[in-house]
Amino acid sequence: MARHPGWFFTRAKLLDVLHGVAFESYERAIDAHIKNIRHKIESKPGEPRYILTVYGMGYKFADQ
Repeated sequence: MARHPGWFFTRAKLLDVLHGVAFESYERAIDAHIKNIRHKIESKPGEPRYILTVYGMGYKFADQ
């Protein structure tokens, strides 16, 4: 995501990149990983500036 700021990635695409295959049951695991990453890099994880949610689509790295 950091290599392509501004692009959004679906949960399935993130799983595919990480594991080579996307299983629907694992898509919610991406949410947990994003939450953990936000806690590490964001000053206010509840108000993210870097990893943003694209409602109904997935996630993107901010293009600031």
